[in-house]
Amino acid sequence: MKIIIPAAGQGTRLRPHTHTLPKVMLPVAGRPIIGHILADVAALEPEEVRLVVGYRGETLEAYARDAFPDLRVRTIRQEEQLGLGHAVFVALEPGDHGEILIVLGDTVFDVDYAAVVSRPDNVLGVRRVPDPERFGIVELDSAGERVVRLVEKPALPKGNLALVGLYFVHDGERLRTAIEGLVGDDVRTRGEYQLTDALQRMIDDGEQFVPFEIGNWFDCGKPATLLDTNRELLDRGAPEPDTTRFQASTIIPPVFIGPECTIENAVVGPHVTLLGGATVRDAVIRDSIIGERATVQGFVLERSIIGPGARAVAPPRSLNLGEESEIIC
Repeated sequence: MKIIIPAAGQGTRLRPHTHTLPKVMLPVAGRPIIGHILADVAALEPEEVRLVVGYRGETLEAYARDAFPDLRVRTIRQEEQLGLGHAVFVALEPGDHGEILIVLGDTVFDVDYAAVVSRPDNVLGVRRVPDPERFGIVELDSAGERVVRLVEKPALPKGNLALVGLYFVHDGERLRTAIEGLVGDDVRTRGEYQLTDALQRMIDDGEQFVPFEIGNWFDCGKPATLLDTNRELLDRGAPEPDTTRFQASTIIPPVFIGPECTIENAVVGPHVTLLGGATVRDAVIRDSIIGERATVQGFVLERSIIGPGARAVAPPRSLNLGEESEIIC
C-alpha cells in the first residue's frame, strides 16, 4: 500500500506564520501537524509515503526524513495549485495498481486506519455535519450502504454526510485514469480539478465505494481551528511535564513543554504548547501555542499563537487610581 499526503497548500489564512513555514509544519500539541499524521499512518507499515509539496517543501521533506527515519518517504512537487485532484494526480504514477490511501496533510483524524484499509471496497471517510453546504457531500443508495453521488459544496444539499479528506482505493491506476480524464478534458469545478469529480467518474464506471464514519477530525486551516486542534490533541494524551524545574510558577495540565524552556513567576496552562527553548516570565498563558525560542513576558495571553523566535515583552506598569476608577485593557 502507498499513502499520498497532499501538503502543498500555502496556508494563506494562517499568515504570518506561513510566511516562513509550510502550513503542515505548524505545531500543535508538541509536534508539527504533519508529524501527527505520519505517526498515525506509520503503524500501517506502508510501502511508501508520497508527500505532495509546494511552498517551502524542502522544510517538510527534511522534517519527515529526520523524524521518521524508518518510514520510506518521497516528496513530489506540485508546481501549480490546481486543486486536490491535481495534487493526487501528480503523486500517482502509471502502473500504480495497488492500494492507495489519501490523507489530507492539514487534518488530524480520530480514526482506526487499519479498519479503513481492511475494507474490501473502496472507502470514503465521512462525518455528519450541521452545515453540509460547506463540504463535499456523499449521497447513498436506498439501503444507505453504497455511495451513488458526490457533490462538491452543494447549494441545496440532500444530506449531511460530509467528505472529511480521507480516501482509500484498491486500484490507484483507476483513480489516476479518472483524474487524467478530468485534466485532459479540462473539467474543473470552481476553477480546480476536484478529487470528488474523479471519484464520481469511478462510481459512474461501476467502482463500488462505501462510507466510513470517523470519530472526529481536527482541521488546522486557520488560527481558530489550529488552536482548537491543539486543545483536543492535548486532551487526548499530553505527557506529564516535569514542573519541579520551573521557579515560582504554576503549570495547569494538559500542556506540552519542550526541552530547555524557561518558566519564571508564571502560570502556564491549560491547553498550552510551549516548544523547545521558549521563555515565559511574569505572564499568564492559556489555550495558546508558543513557538521555539519565543519569549513572552508581562502578558496575559489566551487563544494566541507566537511564532518561533518572536518576542512579546511588556514592561511593568505603575498605576495610581482613585475611588471607583476603572481601567479596561
